[in-house]
Amino acid sequence: MASSSSSFTMLLSAPNPSLSPSSSRTTLSTLRTTFLPTLSSSPSPSPFSPTAITRRRGKSLLVSAAAAGALQALIFDCDGVILESEHLHRQAYNDAFSHFNVRCSSSATEPLNWGLEFYDELQNRIGGGKPKMRWYFGEYGWPTSRIFETPPDNKEDREKLVDIIQDWKTERYKEIIKSGTVKPRPGVLRLMDETKASGKKLAICSAATKSSVVLCLENLIGIERFQGLDCFLAGDDVKEKKPNPSIYLTAAKKLGVSGGDCLVVEDSVIGLQAATGAGMPCIITYTCSTANQDFKEAIAKFPDLSDVRMCTGCTADSQIHKFALCVI
Repeated sequence: MASSSSSFTMLLSAPNPSLSPSSSRTTLSTLRTTFLPTLSSSPSPSPFSPTAITRRRGKSLLVSAAAAGALQALIFDCDGVILESEHLHRQAYNDAFSHFNVRCSSSATEPLNWGLEFYDELQNRIGGGKPKMRWYFGEYGWPTSRIFETPPDNKEDREKLVDIIQDWKTERYKEIIKSGTVKPRPGVLRLMDETKASGKKLAICSAATKSSVVLCLENLIGIERFQGLDCFLAGDDVKEKKPNPSIYLTAAKKLGVSGGDCLVVEDSVIGLQAATGAGMPCIITYTCSTANQDFKEAIAKFPDLSDVRMCTGCTADSQIHKFALCVI
């Protein structure tokens, strides 16, 4: 969980060294900036530390939170949890940069292109597309483009640039999703159905643009499941992006439950911080780009939800009165 310090040092490799304001060399440069709260190397113990978390093949195992009440709501993130989408978002951003001929340096020979390793680090540090671009342009210089022939030098024009690029990127992302090549991650649909069947509330909270999330969910989980959600929130619905906990605090209010009676499914440290910041325990289903992050504040982590079941009457642990999942 984030400490109370107001900044942290973030290390990122420049995706295109020629765009770095401090170097024109072709080697990757190291970027340091302050943006998010400090990630403490020795965080204070979470009230949601696991009592016992082990994954054993072929054996039912209870995963329970020590300080939680009876589970009333299960809340899913979307990108990285319901689908592996990082590479799709990166493709859409790079297509947008190419479409608008976005160049952050007069010496750049081609449009901006966010590389794989750079984007993995960026999307795991900064939530939301617009904040990503604001941060990047603030570091590497506001670009020339087909939108503005000269770099915008005032807040209004800079916001217009970011808005136009983000809108185009969102439409491009929708086209990719509608292609039919994207599938939900293993176990997601089953766990959603089990949650509803058990009488518990089901919600989805995503930091992404609402229109793209709606399209994504309608295509991946189906219209019936989507319309059956007890709460759905996207980045447009809150002022602050993850790791700020506002989206989960808002969800708890809409669901009419306390944070401690919810369980969140996330895939990254940013999402984990948002959940625990809202007083909600969290499990992680990591992706290839988040697998090595520090998830010690999560109550459990898994490569996917294939073996995770909604526990309805399991007697494997004396803490069954608290919310629980069974891992088969």
